[in-house]
Amino acid sequence: MTQLRIATYNIHKGVQGMGPSKRLEIHNLGHAVEQFDADIVCLQEVRRHNRKLEKTFTRWPDLDQAGYLSPEGYESAYRTNAVTRHGEHGNALLSRWPVLDVKHSDVSDHRFEQRGLLHTQLLVDGQDLHVIVVHLGLIHASRQRQVKQLGQYVANEVPDSAPLVVAGDFNDWSAKLLKPMRDLDLQTFDSLRLPTYPSRLPLLHLDRIYVRGLTPLSAHVPHGRVWSRMSDHLPLIAEFEL
Repeated sequence: MTQLRIATYNIHKGVQGMGPSKRLEIHNLGHAVEQFDADIVCLQEVRRHNRKLEKTFTRWPDLDQAGYLSPEGYESAYRTNAVTRHGEHGNALLSRWPVLDVKHSDVSDHRFEQRGLLHTQLLVDGQDLHVIVVHLGLIHASRQRQVKQLGQYVANEVPDSAPLVVAGDFNDWSAKLLKPMRDLDLQTFDSLRLPTYPSRLPLLHLDRIYVRGLTPLSAHVPHGRVWSRMSDHLPLIAEFEL
């Protein structure tokens, strides 16, 4: 058996605050990701670039955010979900294990929200592991349709016998997606209270890690002022047995 530590984190594009109080947090997020000591890190709201902010902040990293946040020895994968006036952002995965393949599927439900699935195939102790990083919509009906798209994508792209992780920001504050995800044979820590949003006073369990073919062992959410400053979400970190 192989034990895996998996983290999911919405990093809010590496910038916090509004107006003149806006501050760059990407450097602190880099230290945070290292502290996870996770085998797999699933990230949402990751910037590939932003021309305006690159001029605003003198310490803006030369690398894209996925590359910058990737600890030494890790591989990173990124795909764009949203193209904006000044740049683009999407989902990313950082892996201690080799990345064999990277795919992307657009699951945008309407023109006001650009959403996508980042699908990576990893080689973990000689075994294939599929990981899909998601960031679902703000409207419940959209999320329901996106879960159906996820199910169709998994049926087409992931072998039935392959272990699978689906992690990210589900925006599912009412926990209405637990059953449709269970219908896809994906389980999570639904019996644990693990609120991640808002980071200053976490009340909502928006971020989740669902698995198939892995055994959930434990999960926790780091708290404290340091964590609440870096993003509007807190990270979720969990242990599994493969």
